[in-house]
Amino acid sequence: MLIPSRKLNASLAAAIALGSLPGNAWAAGMPQLDFASPYLLWQIVWGALIFAVFYILLSRSALPKIETVLAHRRKRVEGDLDIARRARKDADHAIDELRKAKHDAAAQAQANLDKVVQDARIAAEAQTKEMGRRLQADVAAAEERIAASYRAASDSLPGIVNDTARVLTAKMLQPAGDSVEPVAEGAIAAFVGKHVARVSR
Repeated sequence: MLIPSRKLNASLAAAIALGSLPGNAWAAGMPQLDFASPYLLWQIVWGALIFAVFYILLSRSALPKIETVLAHRRKRVEGDLDIARRARKDADHAIDELRKAKHDAAAQAQANLDKVVQDARIAAEAQTKEMGRRLQADVAAAEERIAASYRAASDSLPGIVNDTARVLTAKMLQPAGDSVEPVAEGAIAAFVGKHVARVSR
């Protein structure tokens, strides 16, 4: 609709510019520009009619097609823009989901690492306690064995003392006879037993 109007304005401007020139300058070469000619008015009328006919034909046939093509193109461009916007929105959403998944994975990995460290610490503490308990049990058993060995040695010590005293008495008092042997043996045994008891304390 605007294109023919622009052409009409340009044609009128050109006609006005040409009309401002002297008529004799154009009459020899272009009779249609001889403004003194009686045919000029009819030429203008027929030109206007032809222009109107062409304008009507174009507005009824070519211009609607052009408008349809332009509308279709505009609609297609808008559709492409909508598709691009949706694709951009989907891409942004996918990026956000990826970032969220990455953050969740990092948090889960940190939680798993903390749990593994906590479990390892608990297991180490339990193992340390178990080793301490076993060590205490072994120490108690060793102390019990030492005490049992000490009691056994203490129980067998009087017999050893008596035997030792008897042998020493026999060797020391052998010329004196058997009458002195029991008394000396008892004295030596009492002396040795007293010292053994003092040492055992």
